[in-house]
Amino acid sequence: MSYKKEYEKWLNSGVLTAEELDELKSIAGDEKEIESRFYGPLEFGTAGLRGTMKMGLHQMNIYVVRWATQGFAEVICAEGEEAKQRGVAICMDCRINSDIFARAAAQVCAANGIHVRLFESLRPTPELSFAVREYNCQAGINVTASHNPKEYNGYKVYWADGAQLPPQHADAVAARLSTIDIFTGVKSMDFDEAVAQGLIEILGDETDRRFMANVTAMINDRDSMAQIADKFEVVYTPFHGCGHKLVPEALRELGVKHLHCVEEQMVIDGNFPTVASPNPENPEGFYLAEALANQHGADFIVGTDPDSDRVGIMVRAKDGSFIPVTGNQTGVLLTDYIIGAMKRAGTLPEKPVLLKTIVSTEMARKVAERNGVACFDTFTGFKFMAEKKNALEESGEGKVIMSFEESYGYMLGDFVRDKDAVTASLIITEMAAWYATQGMTLYDALQALYAKYGWYGEKTHNLVMPGLDGLEKMAALMKSLRENPPAEIAGVAVTVRKDYKDGSVICCATGEKSEMELRGSNVLRFELSDGTVILVRPSGTEPKIKVYVLTKGADAAERDANIEKYGQWVKTLS
Repeated sequence: MSYKKEYEKWLNSGVLTAEELDELKSIAGDEKEIESRFYGPLEFGTAGLRGTMKMGLHQMNIYVVRWATQGFAEVICAEGEEAKQRGVAICMDCRINSDIFARAAAQVCAANGIHVRLFESLRPTPELSFAVREYNCQAGINVTASHNPKEYNGYKVYWADGAQLPPQHADAVAARLSTIDIFTGVKSMDFDEAVAQGLIEILGDETDRRFMANVTAMINDRDSMAQIADKFEVVYTPFHGCGHKLVPEALRELGVKHLHCVEEQMVIDGNFPTVASPNPENPEGFYLAEALANQHGADFIVGTDPDSDRVGIMVRAKDGSFIPVTGNQTGVLLTDYIIGAMKRAGTLPEKPVLLKTIVSTEMARKVAERNGVACFDTFTGFKFMAEKKNALEESGEGKVIMSFEESYGYMLGDFVRDKDAVTASLIITEMAAWYATQGMTLYDALQALYAKYGWYGEKTHNLVMPGLDGLEKMAALMKSLRENPPAEIAGVAVTVRKDYKDGSVICCATGEKSEMELRGSNVLRFELSDGTVILVRPSGTEPKIKVYVLTKGADAAERDANIEKYGQWVKTLS
């Protein structure tokens, strides 16, 4: 594809508004900018689309959204008339243009004869997954860029089980898109006409009620909260996003009496004016929440990302300061707590299972297996955990009690097939209340778990590689690590190499090669003689390579020294 020809095509399309034309004309002569916007389309994968909001084929804008929806609509239509009637649920987050993009997607689906259930306004991502399942839809669309910076937007697609699109269907959409002209190949119809014809149906509070009934049914222990509710203080922030309504509702239903919401961040605003990044993984974003917690004497802070599928927590340490609890640590705390809570309530299933991703802490496996719960790994992404959950439960091999990944995502219950910060916020708060009845904060609880199960530690490093040459650099690094794998890392021997692309396992001492079940993902794994595991994978949504260090020490000092040592090696990769 000639990026210059594509640029000229957009300029001469006759469909752009004056403002859109001015934006494109303003980059005339800037060859690098033109190339970055038009060298090719945004790649449609199992996570859908994600990019910065600009005019161009490789950007997020209304033309790309319509085009992507046309391809998705054709895949839905190929399933037959029943699939069209089952239709598609469409949701949006708080970002700039999310409502415009969601409405445009609805108009394209309707023009293709597909029944649409469109949420009236922004909703948490897990509610979209729920709606697909609850209304027996064929598919779902969610306009969101999750926790990315304000310049981004995205387009996630779901299939009938409520999980994000499986690879075969993503490939089918991508194949369709290669044949569709972005301007002349897209069907659309007037929104009001589609509503009048019954092709677009608006979803509102009634879906919230159904969703929240399922969320609050996940409560294991109301008594603990009742015991300490008069003195238990909770601070919550939605970071200007979709958790602003339903997370506080869930916590109050649990029995929280003293819930303090960060008012400045309860304001819906896609510019995220109070934070540099609306990501609960970044502790600096909690500064307003910390101030509010100190004002009210709270030891516990909950924050959800803009589309409310990720949740992060801050807890007060012994010195009085607030420290972040990582996604891995929260996963471990929840694993131990949920098993215990289910045992106390008599609700632990006969063959309980924990699901985690290959890059998430091995401490969770230790906790699960010590307590008689099986643990399975999947690739990164809740679509893979949803597939594994479905397979295990349909075959009778096990019942999944929780799924989690280290990037602050948790899936509980049977009513969603994606990470769910609404339910996770509820159960994390229930857990904090239970520990409070034992005279412990979550910080205390975490230290107790390390003492009981081992001093595990994890660190994720992001090697950011932006720009057109970033993709080339990412590919070059992965190729180099495959062709010239390290014999040792930070002076420690590599004992086993695993390549999840082809499923190969190589014993470094003997050269013996075997195969593993998981394959088909661009991830490398190096197992070291001291028990450390290092994984390297390109991000599926951002221009960066992620390097995961999973280690363990005899005590906290040795663990922390290992994290530092291997972190120095990671720096040599960039």
